[in-house]
Order: sequence, then structure tokens, then C-alpha cells
Amino acid sequence: MVKRILFFCLLLLTATAHAQENLQTAIFAGGCFWCVESDFDRIKGVKETLSGYTGGQVKNPSYEQVSAGGTGHVEAVKVIYDANQISYAQLLEKFWRSIDPTTPNQQFCDHGAQYRSEIFYLNDEQKQAATRSKHALQQNKPFAAAIVTAITPASEFYPAEGYHQNYYQKNPLRYKYYRYRCGRDQRLQQLWGDNR
Repeated sequence: MVKRILFFCLLLLTATAHAQENLQTAIFAGGCFWCVESDFDRIKGVKETLSGYTGGQVKNPSYEQVSAGGTGHVEAVKVIYDANQISYAQLLEKFWRSIDPTTPNQQFCDHGAQYRSEIFYLNDEQKQAATRSKHALQQNKPFAAAIVTAITPASEFYPAEGYHQNYYQKNPLRYKYYRYRCGRDQRLQQLWGDNR
């Protein structure tokens, strides 16, 4: 009887905790989705990340199709976050400092339109926040190059294959080697210094 009461109390606490969360969605593209997913998973208030493809014309594209180019899709990450813990504007700040916003159709060692940096807004509020954030960055950026990251209305988001999800956790050595070889952190240090 006591176990049953404790079990129901635990269920009630869990349900209450979830009810207090204000879950929202954001979609960002910043090169290899393994890296974007890894960066956002470390942010307090981010509850879940999902790697996938968006911005293209082909329905249900595969990794092979997207990575070959020609579908119009970009590797992107859907970020589910608790707006009571972190705002969309704060996520934008984290996003800018995790990418190279100066390179069109490229992020670090990955080249092609499928690796472009892009913010996909889901509503007018996100569009305005992204536009304000980009404008503020253009006024105060610590580098001379122009910002080329696009702000685009969200379209169909297709989850990537299972082996891409949480790749950095499933294959930590391969992931660290890829990230280092790609020069991501070295370039981010050049761009942003210690303001990452």
C-alpha cells in the first residue's frame, strides 16, 4: 500500500513538473548537425534536440540525397526548450557564437548549400527576434566580414536517420576527431574569442 501511494505521488510530481514547463521549438542550421546538436544539448533549459533536414523540395529526403546536394535541404537541428528557463533571444545568442556567420554555403570544413547557416523561424515573434538579433550583431560584431546567415520561414522538418541522432554521445571519439579535424572550435575562437 505504501509503495502504491509513493508511486502515485511520484507520478503526480512528474506531471506537475511537466505542466510547469513552457516548451517551445526553434530550428537552427549551422553546418554539421552533430555539432549543432552537441552545442545546444549543453544549454540549460534545452530539453531535447533532433537532427534533421529542412528548407528543401524533396519529401522525406535521405542523408545520401541531402549530402549530395540538389535537394535544397540543409542539415538542421530542432531544439525543444523550456521558455521559463531560457528565451528564444538567448538561444539566438548561443547560435551566433556556435557558427561562422560569414561563410555562404559552408561551415568550417563542410562545403555546399546543405551546410549553410540559417535560422528557420516558426512564427512572427521568432522572425522579429531573429531579425533584431542579426541587426544587433551586425552593429557590434568583433570581426570585419559581413554576416550572410539567412532568416527564413520554417518549412517541413524531416528527422534524420537514427544513427545521426545524438551522434556525439554514441560515437564520442569519432565525433571529437571530426570536430577537431574540421577546425570548428579553432575558427570559433578566431571569430568570437572568449565571448563564446
